[in-house]
Amino acid sequence: MCKHILNVQASIRAPCCKQWFDCAECHGEVSDHPLRKTTEMIFGCKKCKKVFRKDMDHFEEEDEYCPHCDNKYIVEAKTPQMAISVEGHDARMGERFEKDLRLKEDNLKTVFDMDADISHRMG
Repeated sequence: MCKHILNVQASIRAPCCKQWFDCAECHGEVSDHPLRKTTEMIFGCKKCKKVFRKDMDHFEEEDEYCPHCDNKYIVEAKTPQMAISVEGHDARMGERFEKDLRLKEDNLKTVFDMDADISHRMG
């Protein structure tokens, strides 16, 4: 699982140490040597789990797909982004469901007349 690129579709076999990595940054974190450059790449498709080779000197548009399952493994990378968000109004909730209980209602409904003086009835 790569922490640098979130949508990795294929692993790459490093030509220098013959180990599998999801990206060049993952190789740099665990290896004590630089990644060796080569024109022939060995990929492992993450969808069908099969291995295939591609010659990067003659790379064409149809080479962006796995030859076994047609999974497009050359996609725009999605990297983790820091984000700060503010909670706001939930658009799914209608206005009729929201009620601020901190506000006092002016029209208090009661069976008693609050303005009438009933002290003479209280005994």
